[in-house]
Order: sequence, then C-alpha cells, then structure tokens
Amino acid sequence: MLRYLIRRLLAAAVILLVISVITFFIFFALPSDPALLACGKTCSPSRLSEIKHSLGLDRSTTTQFWEFFKGLFVGRDYGDQSMRIHCGAPCLGVSFQTDTPVLTTLLQDFPADLSLGAGAAVAFLVLGVGLGTAAAVRRGKAVDKAAVGLALVGVSTQIYFIGLLLLFVFVDKWQILPASGYTPITQDPVAWFQGLLLPWATLVIVYLAFYTRLTRSSMLEVFSEDYMRTARAKGLPAGTVVLKHGLRAAITPIITIFGMDVGSLIGGSAVITESVFGINGIGKLAVNSVENSDLPVILGTTLFAATFVVLANVVVDLVYGLVDPRVRLA
Repeated sequence: MLRYLIRRLLAAAVILLVISVITFFIFFALPSDPALLACGKTCSPSRLSEIKHSLGLDRSTTTQFWEFFKGLFVGRDYGDQSMRIHCGAPCLGVSFQTDTPVLTTLLQDFPADLSLGAGAAVAFLVLGVGLGTAAAVRRGKAVDKAAVGLALVGVSTQIYFIGLLLLFVFVDKWQILPASGYTPITQDPVAWFQGLLLPWATLVIVYLAFYTRLTRSSMLEVFSEDYMRTARAKGLPAGTVVLKHGLRAAITPIITIFGMDVGSLIGGSAVITESVFGINGIGKLAVNSVENSDLPVILGTTLFAATFVVLANVVVDLVYGLVDPRVRLA
C-alpha cells in the first residue's frame, strides 16, 4: 500500500507540473499586457519599461517559467534593490496588482472555500445517498416518485436562480437570516453558520439531485444481483441486506464522483455561489485575476484547485480498498 501511495503521489506531482506548464504558456500567449494594466491609462514608455523590469516581464518566457518553477522549491525575490519583495518557498509568485505573495492571498481566502465546500459536500452526500437508497428500496412507490421528481427539479435549476430565490425569501421577505457573507468561525461561530446556511442550501439542492439519481440507479443494479437474492433467502434483516450488502457494493461510483466534487469545491469551483452570496473565496479570486491579467494569481489558483482535485482522486483510490474487498485483493 505504501509503494502504491508513493507512486500515486509522484504521478500527481507530474500532473501538476504539466498543468502549470500549460497554464503558464497559454496565458502568456494572450494579447493582454499585465504591465500596461498595472501602469494605468497615462503611462509613459519609460514607466512601462520600469514596471516590466520589476515584474520580470522583460525576460524570455522560458526564463520566467524557470524562475517560477524554481521558486516553488527555494523561493525567489521580486523587484529591484529599492523595492525588493521576498517570496518564500513554495512561492507561487507575487500578484501584479497588489504586490502580495499569491500563496498568502490563497491562504487568506481558503477558509471560506473549505467551509463552503466541505459543509455542502457532507450534506448533499448524506441526503443524496439516503434519498437514493429509499427510492430504490421503494421502487415505484410514492417515496420513489417524490425523490425522482425532486431530483429532476434540482437538475433543471441553476445555482444563480436558486441562490437569488433563497436570498429573496429568507433575507428580503421573511428576514429570518442576515445578508450572506463569510465570517471566520474563530471570530463568530454563529455568524459563520448563518452566513453559510443559504450557500450550503444552494449547493445541496443542485448536487443532491445528481447523487439521488446516481445512488438509486446503482442500488437498483445491485438489487438484481444473485448474492442479494441469496441474502434475502437466508432470512437476513432488511436493513442488513440493504446497507451492508447492497449499499456497500453500490457506493463505489458514488465515492468516485464525490471525491472529484469535494476536490473541486474546496479548490474554488463554487465561483457562482461565491458571487451570488458575496463570499470572497478562491473562485472569485480566480475570476478577478483573469479580468486583470494577473498571471501569478491565475497560475496560483489553477495549481491550488488542481492540487485538491488530484489529491482527492488519490484519497478515493485508497478508500476503494476499505469499502470493496475486491479492490483490496487486487
């Protein structure tokens, strides 16, 4: 198992390197000039040259990438002698707009994404698997039809519509919740929970539909297997047959999708939800960096999100061995 984990981590490092190379050169191929944006409308040629030199944009593209790659391990310095900024390892660069190390900005915004993504993921996994299992057990009954109907409604709606609707009902009309926003849990746990309640509900409604349908289809497929009929014929309790024999066999595809969803949510993919509810997370930071052509922040957010997705897949592969003896044997 240890050798397998080491191989997977090495493969993950290679994937992240490829992603960084592709992202770096794609954004250098764009026509926008970060130095010109930083210089402003009234920019003289001499001032533009100074900014390009301080940002390192006057070097070749390959040299800039090598400096970026080297900074991941040993750190690097930005600017000239009059204004030098040190970026410690792992250095993801310094923002062209704020002169702040990218990693510092990411770590400041990361708690919001962690709270939003992890909280919503736990909720839609538990509710989705529960509803899907109940629908499969009561196939054709009222519970099944209600679960399928709710799933279709969730799939047909969009995050921005659900989010704005929840804000209108619970904040503007009924006024039972405060205006949304992120408050650190260490600062005020009650405000943290209240501010994230509606964003959690929005993500749960959207993701719950998919997990309900996936669980239902997987459970129905497992129910048709011979060993399930054997378990029933042996007189095992219905709960044991459904949960121990049925759900355990059907959970594998659910774990796969869940790992990718958690990795992407924590990595900042909930950008629409963050924008609707005014949460300053990594997703919103990524959008702003693209608008400003802030290459270091673009690279940093891309690598940050890719890291969580890749690591989530590694964790999923390890979890397979715990829930499925056939994988453990292989």
